[in-house]
Amino acid sequence: MGLTLCRWLCPDRTWRKRAPPSLSSSPFHPLAVTTPFRLAVLLDGPPACFTGPKSSWSPVHHSPNFSLSRDGTVAQRTPAEQSTDGVRGAEGEQGGLHVWAVDWDPAERGSHAVLGVSTQHCPLQASGYTALVGGDAESWGWELGSNEVWHNGVPCGRYPRMGTELGEQEREQRPLLAVPGRVLMVLDGDAGTLGFVVDGCFLGMAVWNLPLGVRLFPAVSSVWGGSRITLRYLNGGPREPPSLTSLCCLSVRLSLERDRETPPALERLLWHVPPGLKPLLRNSTC
Repeated sequence: MGLTLCRWLCPDRTWRKRAPPSLSSSPFHPLAVTTPFRLAVLLDGPPACFTGPKSSWSPVHHSPNFSLSRDGTVAQRTPAEQSTDGVRGAEGEQGGLHVWAVDWDPAERGSHAVLGVSTQHCPLQASGYTALVGGDAESWGWELGSNEVWHNGVPCGRYPRMGTELGEQEREQRPLLAVPGRVLMVLDGDAGTLGFVVDGCFLGMAVWNLPLGVRLFPAVSSVWGGSRITLRYLNGGPREPPSLTSLCCLSVRLSLERDRETPPALERLLWHVPPGLKPLLRNSTC
């Protein structure tokens, strides 16, 4: 019943939100793929509380060259030569669908700036400059400068995939994409996949075959002295169909977003709905 409602309320053509005019020129927009309905509902819903362990870097599991802000949301790397340093989130996830926002100024990345997930056994410091997250069997990472996905010390190809119709050599020769300061990381602990949202565009899965039943943590590694990396847990939920309320709200807002005059359209709609529904549609609280 839940899947039937999902297909009826959010047909395939509505799962991919129309990009705002300001994002339509993004190089990531042509590479966007259809957003799964569970993810669309999470992104449409209210964000989780900013404070708490889900939005904090671990005060214990980080390289000595990383220090944390008082609330634990910002990790800053101390300048250190010939060292690659990592930090994990304070709380990992063993199942369900989860979304984190990571803010990392492109000017503070340098080479080997990697974002991904790891188990609690991933090393957090290495000599020299390397892709630390993704550098062993316990971690998987996306190197933001080279666009390479790494696991077990091996590059696994460029991400986003840039079209299955292209040959491998042609894909690797495509220009590198400049990843902006904010990236959303999407972990599906039940399906064992990791993907990313950039410039409001879901880029599909970067990693498959993550270990099931194992707690995975958001993780980053950096070689840039002074780099500041902010973590925020946005939303998450178990592997179950979304509520009818959330699907209805998503369907209404997706329909309104196809109107260039969304705010006036929303206000006109609110004149005709019961008072109890107005906060749901206006404030995305469903």
